[in-house]
Amino acid sequence: MAAGPDALSLFTAIGLSEPKARETLKNEALSALLREAVTQAQGILGPTVDKATGTLLYNVASRLKDQKRLRFLVGCITSKKIVTDLQLSAALEYVRSHPLDPIDTADFEHECGVGVVVTPEQIEEAVEAAINKHRAELLSERYRFNMGLLMGEARGRLRWADGKSIKNEVDLQVLHLLGPKTETDLEKKAKVPCEQEGRPEPGENYKTEGYVITPHTMALMKQHLEITGGQVRTRFPPEPNGILHIGHAKAINFNFGYAKVSPPRASPTPPPPPPASAKGSPPPEPATPPGAPRLCQGELPPEPATPSSPWPVLALSSPQCGGRGGWWGWAGRSSYFWLCNALGVYCPVQWEYGRLNLLYTVVSKRKIIRLVEAGAVRDWDDPRLFTLTALRRRGFPPEAINNFCARVGVTVAQTTMEPHLLEACVREVLNERAPRAMAVLEPLRVTITNFPTQKALEVLVPNFPADETKGFHKVPFQAIIYIEQSDFREVMDKGYKRLAPGQPVGLRHAGYVIAVQNVVKDAGGQVMELEVTCTKSDAAEKPKAFIHWVSEPLVCEVRLYERLFLHKNPEDPAEVPAGFLSDLNPDSLRVIDGALADRSVCSAKPLDKFQFERLGYFSVDPDSTEGKMVFNRTVTLKEDPGKV
Repeated sequence: MAAGPDALSLFTAIGLSEPKARETLKNEALSALLREAVTQAQGILGPTVDKATGTLLYNVASRLKDQKRLRFLVGCITSKKIVTDLQLSAALEYVRSHPLDPIDTADFEHECGVGVVVTPEQIEEAVEAAINKHRAELLSERYRFNMGLLMGEARGRLRWADGKSIKNEVDLQVLHLLGPKTETDLEKKAKVPCEQEGRPEPGENYKTEGYVITPHTMALMKQHLEITGGQVRTRFPPEPNGILHIGHAKAINFNFGYAKVSPPRASPTPPPPPPASAKGSPPPEPATPPGAPRLCQGELPPEPATPSSPWPVLALSSPQCGGRGGWWGWAGRSSYFWLCNALGVYCPVQWEYGRLNLLYTVVSKRKIIRLVEAGAVRDWDDPRLFTLTALRRRGFPPEAINNFCARVGVTVAQTTMEPHLLEACVREVLNERAPRAMAVLEPLRVTITNFPTQKALEVLVPNFPADETKGFHKVPFQAIIYIEQSDFREVMDKGYKRLAPGQPVGLRHAGYVIAVQNVVKDAGGQVMELEVTCTKSDAAEKPKAFIHWVSEPLVCEVRLYERLFLHKNPEDPAEVPAGFLSDLNPDSLRVIDGALADRSVCSAKPLDKFQFERLGYFSVDPDSTEGKMVFNRTVTLKEDPGKV
């Protein structure tokens, strides 16, 4: 299908980026289905389709197996019967398992949660029931208890509840039951030392199954131990040909971590001489001269005389340099031992462990190159990738990556992990390391009509509210401040606790409570400004909530990142038949040009990290200039289990 301007404009009109739209057009089947879905939606809604609806349309076109159900599902989306991806997943499963016409509309709507409204009170009751069920274990294990179990049981009672709301309620009730985390809660469980897991210790390589012992083995081993002092020496097995990624981090951690915790060893005890007839063992004095052809596995030449090019020249890649990957893997471990012995060098033991994979991403350099070429990411260090340079740019501390690798552990089988487990490690580190600041992503101007002074006040804000010994920073507070648009509503919903007419809120750290007096709107009815009055906190009734704010702020750019791919396994043809480039998440990057931050961050350098209160952890991007700072959101403050 030609990527003409009409096709591009049709797809970008529903929120796809131009690179994503062009990539979609390369897939004729997907683009034809998406065009049909968008055209149908525009026939119902008009030419303007909001981004949330557009995302659902894209998802249904990319995931639907039975195309005859497209019109039915698009009708459900445009009529707002299906409004979340959770409902869409249920709808897709329903039509897959009910292939015959007609669809029982009432049964379909029941199975897809159409019209179901879950109240905050229901969420509170479901979480309370789950906590009461596991109360004894919670009190015993405290914060080591698997909180996901509580969330799962609450979700089981309220299938259509918002995952983030459940998570927040679990956190709130657990905190109420257990109180704040103690030092004991933060201690990490001791791990079983590597030497207790059956791997050889220094000087005992010859005990490894399949190890080829020669008359020179023990002399070479003794020489090796004299050089190393009996310490474990490890190399970095995965060849970093291109750029390091999260899988390499696991290998680095295991290899050097194992060496670090292993004590030095004395010289080895000589093994009994191998019988000449032992299977796989070489004869003690092989007759084949050095360099002679037709050497077979298990045969060893005698110790070579010193040649003129010091080692035999191989037309093939040497495992001495590149490990047992590539061609050498064909021959196996015994061939590796044979070559070391043929060269008359010390023979280390190699242990292969399973690769670490993460869901919702790709790490192959060839696939990353294709992402860069397609314009889906900026470069190898795009913060949506899981290369180490990308994680560094996003703000992931190295300690968090190391902690994650330690928790993953080492197994022979391949390991596939959810990215949120890595993000949890990031939060643990940044909670202790990232100073607090206030920032507003979507500003709403607020004028305090009875501000007590003509000039700005100075407010002291703790860098770490839980530990005020770590110091304070000053922020100005004056008659004009800015708050988040989402922290104000003209009409209160049940359970809403922030600013609204008739419902005051407190301003964090300021010592004041504000109350709405007037709402200023533009000609189109959009709220442009609030006029409020303020009262000192000690003279006002305690508000239901405290919100963050900024005054005399810095204008900055903020980049918000989500998963790069829509499906867990974008490389799996069964899950993504059209290939990983067809599975890009159109909402993986959102750029906010007019965000506002308090002036305490003005001297920050690239890669400095902050917690923007109530918003998440952020890192200064190297794109920052003297005139405008750029922040990458590293992670949100809490995991959102409902987010893809």
